[in-house]
Amino acid sequence: MARSQDTFNKKDVRNKKEKKRKEKEKKRLARKESEKKGSLEDMIAYVDENGMLTTTAPDPTKKKAVKLEDIEIGVPNRDSAQQLDPIRKGVVSFFNESKGFGFIKDMETKESVFVHVNNVLEEIKEDNMVIFEVEMGHKGPTAVRVKLFK
Repeated sequence: MARSQDTFNKKDVRNKKEKKRKEKEKKRLARKESEKKGSLEDMIAYVDENGMLTTTAPDPTKKKAVKLEDIEIGVPNRDSAQQLDPIRKGVVSFFNESKGFGFIKDMETKESVFVHVNNVLEEIKEDNMVIFEVEMGHKGPTAVRVKLFK
């Protein structure tokens, strides 16, 4: 009797490939079956008046009329009443005299504004109360025309 030419490793690889092919076929059939079961009605979701997802349709008696003009998309325009005063007050939170720059903490908006020594009208130090104007610089808001507040 002649021995088989297949080694154990070749048989093992062939068996693994066959097993993988059968598993893949089972998964494909299961996916096909699940697609048949799901209908469009099962996939529809509704949003109630509180913004929560629900499976029941909304009550038509609770509908509210919304004017098209009342819908705002994006950032609303600022009113003249909301415009900030161009001259602001703040406290110098950090100032490096050797490098010539620092930061001012705005009293109204509580945000930090960059200040450079070229934009300073009077000599300032840390913890000084100052008045300044804000302009947009290369990297964000920059304080200009900085003076000590008396």
